[in-house]
Amino acid sequence: MRILITGGAGYIGTHTAINLLENGNDLEIIDSFINSYPAAIKRLNYLKNILKIDSKFNIHNGDLRNQKFLEKIFSDSKKSNNPIEAVIHLAGLKSVGDSIRFPEKYWDFNVNGSINLFKVMEKYECRNIVFSSSATIYKYQGKEVLLDENSVIEPTNPYGQTKAEIEKILQDINKENVNKWRISILRYFNPIGAHSSGLIGEDPFGEPNNLFPAIIKVSSNQTRELKIFGYDWPTIDGTAVRDYIHVMDLAKAHYLALLKLMEFESKLLILNIGTGIGTSVLDLVNTFKSINKCDIPYSFTERRKGDFPYVVADNKMAEKILNWKPRNTIEDMCIDGWNWIKKNPSGYPK
Repeated sequence: MRILITGGAGYIGTHTAINLLENGNDLEIIDSFINSYPAAIKRLNYLKNILKIDSKFNIHNGDLRNQKFLEKIFSDSKKSNNPIEAVIHLAGLKSVGDSIRFPEKYWDFNVNGSINLFKVMEKYECRNIVFSSSATIYKYQGKEVLLDENSVIEPTNPYGQTKAEIEKILQDINKENVNKWRISILRYFNPIGAHSSGLIGEDPFGEPNNLFPAIIKVSSNQTRELKIFGYDWPTIDGTAVRDYIHVMDLAKAHYLALLKLMEFESKLLILNIGTGIGTSVLDLVNTFKSINKCDIPYSFTERRKGDFPYVVADNKMAEKILNWKPRNTIEDMCIDGWNWIKKNPSGYPK
């Protein structure tokens, strides 16, 4: 199958790409490199060669808001007699904090870019898509309540609002084009870790917005100490609880979701992708320290606006429908994350 991946040079994109390539798919990868590095694509190619993968990929540097740019990729694929059959849509701005500071930018990049993509897909009769959504769209349900796919949608920041809006657009497309589109919306929780080779991993621009890359920076002595937001949450140890999933388990879920879609003439699948296991901030810090035998100094600071004490997935539907189970433990995630930073202390070559 020939698959287009948007945002394919990013953290989730590179790991999803290597999984797709290993499963015999040729790829067209789009990335604007405003939040990712060209070196990630070089590493992806190097890893492909090490693993002796025959599948091929092309990289396209461009913006989803540029409709002509998108049309050329689809047109060239069609002319080659090997048209794009499906899209995995990962591209988008993803910092909650930045979305609060620059909401118009997030609506423009995330929503307008997605609308352009869907228009071009329809024009070239490519109606199979897996969309990367997020658990940030959910309303907080209360202490130790698992979030399922029917939980209330009520995002509290522009980033989550853009994800919810794109979901609505895709659901409207599905209603308006009966028996045409096959759509899978994956709402995933907190991907961490890295490929076991240590060749690709997470390398955020600027100060990390998420916990795991912040831990990585402290563990590798790039930052003096970890700031933990809140010490008085109503949880077992007073720190926030999240559902952490290994990025390679998440990558596999994308491919399985696409395979499942192709079994139907038309389908809309909405699935949570998580482990169903809650891990507190202190649990994650202490596990990382213990298993990797390193030090992570930390201090507590005030809660962040918009944070919740407990955000964990009910993943039963994904396990049942996709025949998928997250294989990696929290220890595996810490080992692979540490392996990535040991081999790449400054992340990708800049």
